[in-house]
Amino acid sequence: MSSRIQKMSTSELKLRRLSEHNQRLREDLARPRIRVSEASVSLIRYCKSTKDHLVPSVWGPVSKAEDPFGAPTSQGCQCLVM
Repeated sequence: MSSRIQKMSTSELKLRRLSEHNQRLREDLARPRIRVSEASVSLIRYCKSTKDHLVPSVWGPVSKAEDPFGAPTSQGCQCLVM
């Protein structure tokens, strides 16, 4: 009798796994999508309009004030004395 209960639980487990997998597939199907050509145009437009400070050969040299990756310019010593 115990093997019959075990077989039922195994089949129920398989059914639950298949149901969960089916639900994930339905969620993937419902995800909004765009065409590759539209995504490519959007990416090209973003790259052309967004200035990248790490590529000075394309955008030209960056002034110290505009450089977000440069050393911070601070007045005085920023030392901590204990």
